[in-house]
Amino acid sequence: MPRAELNLSDPAALRLVKGEWRFAPGLVPGEPNEGLVAGLAGSPARLVDYDDSDWEVRKDLTLWHSRGVAFAWYRIKVTLPEKVAGRDIRGSRCIFETCIDDYGELWIDGECNRDRGTVQGFNVPQRVVVTTEPQPGQQHTIALLAMNGPIGAPGGAVFVRYATLAFEWRTPGY
Repeated sequence: MPRAELNLSDPAALRLVKGEWRFAPGLVPGEPNEGLVAGLAGSPARLVDYDDSDWEVRKDLTLWHSRGVAFAWYRIKVTLPEKVAGRDIRGSRCIFETCIDDYGELWIDGECNRDRGTVQGFNVPQRVVVTTEPQPGQQHTIALLAMNGPIGAPGGAVFVRYATLAFEWRTPGY
């Protein structure tokens, strides 16, 4: 199966998808106690229309963020290009792949794939389909919830080991 990847840490790839990573600590960024309250119905940071404009722009996803934080969000809005690696993206499927240190959830357009996008284990790579019918100009919001572990006594830091947007074509040939 023909495949091409965009490294979403690479400035050229970010320009191609018109995206920039934004970062904020906390389960609910900006809230006291990182938003950790009883009865929380969910963090609004996962939603497409959430305003992350005052978050830190993060050029390097592998940069550690510590200070005792247990949770942090990374968000990016990508606009699908017409071509990747010289090939039209139509007829492919678009997949987001990452590895979040230590645990992570993946939210694509405000939805979490409950089989693949939830915590899979300590430092486990994750892969979710963004769309099975990508079209040039489509915009998708990718939100990553990073959790420092072990959750009961977190140590170290949170960061993203890698993040790629991959395209896999069903028919061979370029």
